[in-house]
Amino acid sequence: MKTILIVDDEPKIRDVVASYLQKENYRTLESATGREALDLLQSANIDLCILDLMLPDISGVEVCRQIRRTMPLPVLMLTAKAMEEDRIAGLSLGADDYLTKPFSPRELVARVKAILRRSSENDLLADRVEFDEGALVIDTVKYEVFRQTELISLTPNEFKLLLTLARHPQRTFSREELVRKVLGYEFDGDPRTIDQHMKNLRHKLEADPKAPRYLLTVYGIGYKFAGGGFR
Repeated sequence: MKTILIVDDEPKIRDVVASYLQKENYRTLESATGREALDLLQSANIDLCILDLMLPDISGVEVCRQIRRTMPLPVLMLTAKAMEEDRIAGLSLGADDYLTKPFSPRELVARVKAILRRSSENDLLADRVEFDEGALVIDTVKYEVFRQTELISLTPNEFKLLLTLARHPQRTFSREELVRKVLGYEFDGDPRTIDQHMKNLRHKLEADPKAPRYLLTVYGIGYKFAGGGFR
């Protein structure tokens, strides 16, 4: 049974979300503050966090930041803000999906299922991919990526995007293909969401994100992985 942490300062929202998730056989934990959420994340075995952007103590932005520093936990961000800049900011922080209030609880459950399904697919990949004599290592058993022996913290979507490209060096993927493989068929947002994930990946993996060594843009089409020395 998967455990989902619901972080929102509105009791009614927590109650509704928990009720719908429990009907789908998920175990739920609840928190009304960011600090309490961080404590629960350290003490409980949680599979996904539903995180409100606006919290009474520390912001959801800071909670998401701290999650990303310490664990590859999927995050579904909730907020009353619907501007494009806020959606991009949420994805830039490492949120795996973004839902604005008011939202349909059924849609939220569908998105939770999609995120967990993508995470489970990553968990089933049991091998180790290396490039450039170990300069870049993708360990899908431990869910880790190393650059020059340095452990790099990636979000689940960033990890899956990297692995999708790295398993097919020199093959060009369109944005639409990457959306299906990384975000799932249920995703109905802008395919250019992939651009933001790619930007985040380059800043984490490339020595010079403006002149990438591995993650290349194929203009007018999409992206490809150009790493050499695959093994």
